[in-house]
Amino acid sequence: MQVRYATQLPFVLKGLTCTLPGGLRTGIVGRSGSGKSTLIQALFRIVDPCIGQVLIDGLDICTIGLHDLRTRLSIVPQDPVMFEGTLRNNIDPLEEYSDEQIWEALDSCHLGDEVRKSDLKLDSTVTENGSNWSAGQRQLVCLGRVVLKKRKILVLDEATSSVDPITDNLIQKTLKQQFSECTVITIAHRITSVLDSEKVILLDNGKIAEADSPAKLLEDNLSLFSKLVLEYTKGSEY
Repeated sequence: MQVRYATQLPFVLKGLTCTLPGGLRTGIVGRSGSGKSTLIQALFRIVDPCIGQVLIDGLDICTIGLHDLRTRLSIVPQDPVMFEGTLRNNIDPLEEYSDEQIWEALDSCHLGDEVRKSDLKLDSTVTENGSNWSAGQRQLVCLGRVVLKKRKILVLDEATSSVDPITDNLIQKTLKQQFSECTVITIAHRITSVLDSEKVILLDNGKIAEADSPAKLLEDNLSLFSKLVLEYTKGSEY
């Protein structure tokens, strides 16, 4: 697959071929500008490939409507989206779920106890951009949304890059408990987030440089993945 954003611009993804195993966790890593976000944009058809195709269960996603495609996918973005209103409106904006289901989702993402402390509970106030909620809480609310939807493909786009390690741990715990049978694709800034993935794909300049299990890649001290992990570990010490 080759992808670029305009005909006069260079390719961002340059002949990329890969398989993301269904029902397993795959981590996508690489330095800034390596093509990680473009790969996800191609999955959601924000940008279409110039050459090649994206298949889900053998179906070319360019042959189905955008709405049909995106109702099969869930995403937790790097910058969590909350809008002015109530917690209930934010976690279930289309009013599709019961209070019991919402509470189950909040409990599963470790936010239920905190919400119960509020007098308004599910009707707790959310100010513009969720500014009265912490960054970690906003990310957990976004996670609660995807727990409710229970779609088979979940994308985490740098979802833990701006949260503290405690919240990161809660997110990873929720993923293991709630999405064990789903296909989970993690675009990782915090390299430790993909160490328990079944597969890691390392992108470099729009191409796949390495692809294997994290354990296998870490066996080779000279692998690019080993170097990224070492750099991250050293950076975390300061």
